[in-house]
Amino acid sequence: MPRRWLAIPAGTVTIGSPEDHLDAIAGVQHYPREWFEDETPQHRVTVGTFGISRYPVTNAEFTDFTAATGYLTTAEERGFGLVYAAGYWEERQGASWRRPAGPYDSVEDRLDHPVVQVTHADAAAYAAWAGARLPTEDEWEYAAHGAAWACWPWGDDWDLERANTAEYWAKTPIADFRDWRTWWERRQKECREVPATSPVGAFSPAGDSPFGVADMAGNVTEWTATRYQMYDPGRRYDPVYAIAAGRYVVVRGGDWMKFRYQVRTSERIACDPGYANFATGFRCASDLAGP
Repeated sequence: MPRRWLAIPAGTVTIGSPEDHLDAIAGVQHYPREWFEDETPQHRVTVGTFGISRYPVTNAEFTDFTAATGYLTTAEERGFGLVYAAGYWEERQGASWRRPAGPYDSVEDRLDHPVVQVTHADAAAYAAWAGARLPTEDEWEYAAHGAAWACWPWGDDWDLERANTAEYWAKTPIADFRDWRTWWERRQKECREVPATSPVGAFSPAGDSPFGVADMAGNVTEWTATRYQMYDPGRRYDPVYAIAAGRYVVVRGGDWMKFRYQVRTSERIACDPGYANFATGFRCASDLAGP
């Protein structure tokens, strides 16, 4: 099998977060438990054998795809991508996968970093060209923590040196939005909004999953193939989740802008499939060991 592809064996997998885990994180950071309630109930799912790319798709690989096909991403066609600026997300004219932060940026010196500024359709188009597909949400989580649940790919003890997150760059714990703002304002002054992605596999093997899959926590948030739904339709969730159900797509893994509780293996976010920003990318999967 090619080095970049890993075979994940069939198995019955624990998906979602334990109730006591959600109680614990609600007590140590600023988001209420309701924000994570869609990770419950924890349940068992049978997943067949599949292949998954060890790393997210890189700028170099996406360059090969566009050179071979002439493909234009959604951000290139509409003329902007989303960038987090001084206070919130903004539509940055000229931002695309080639220039994630805008016209002054370029990926030419970051070809081994994950591609960003791609929509769900862009990711699916690349995967089809490569003879692959996007992983389902269950496949993604299984590859991230193995058959038994774990908070992060390497286990239940946080280590900021094992993943590309805001805490890695800040070199200090970040537990609330105020701490995060302090870090972000300092980074903006030093680097503007150039994405703080890292070469794929830069945190291997310490940050790898039990299967050896890299960058499942941090670096870039990743598209999956799964439409967002509640795990238990009979359970009571915040009404905002119902708005996203069936319309949005699940993204997983968190990214370089997030802190520890936003890069957990069971953290799930509903995302508009047309959304493209400078922190979201993807990896591929296959029904076989690799395409």
